[in-house]
Amino acid sequence: MRYDDALAAVRAQGLDIYGAFHHPVEGDDCPEGAKTLLMLGPKEPAFWTFITAQPEFKDAGPDPMDRWSTRVITDLAKQFGGDAIFPFGGPPFQPFIGWAKRTGRAWASPVGILVHDQAGLFVSYRGAIALPVSLDLPEAPPKPCDTCADKACLSACPVNAMGDHPYDVPRCKDHLREPDQTCISHGCHVRRACPISQSYGRDPAQSGYHMKVFLG
Repeated sequence: MRYDDALAAVRAQGLDIYGAFHHPVEGDDCPEGAKTLLMLGPKEPAFWTFITAQPEFKDAGPDPMDRWSTRVITDLAKQFGGDAIFPFGGPPFQPFIGWAKRTGRAWASPVGILVHDQAGLFVSYRGAIALPVSLDLPEAPPKPCDTCADKACLSACPVNAMGDHPYDVPRCKDHLREPDQTCISHGCHVRRACPISQSYGRDPAQSGYHMKVFLG
């Protein structure tokens, strides 16, 4: 298998490879026997239109995105001869944030949450595939925050729940419960402020869906 073959198969299912890394040593946090780990996320700008047409979004069952991710990524893993891994379904939970950083395509942003070279602060992982083969991987890009002059993310939160301090989740959720604000309908102001996020093409309806799930 080649990386480009895996990329084409993943994209055909509405997903993209958000990074990958080689499993370097035995005994670390990667699945036993894995030699390459592929990290998968939404393929934009058409992901929301694509996924809401899938059966899981039409059967009135719970957690349609997680159920869709489980079905599709498990099928891809079988096709590749690997194993599917998911960031949900725990505890215990798999170390997706650490894995994301190991790809060289995601970093801690100035506000602390992950920033991705392609998705910006809208980065999310639907799953990963552990492969028993070592693929030739593309070169990792530079961190976009290093050349971001404005760093608008630091001042974008209307209630200062996220900035040069740990993320204040209760304050964020209190704000989301207030009427007449756009964080709940269009997505987090901080995530939207990132220039990379703005070029990502994510549908505001998708961001609104995730915010409602986050609020519970």
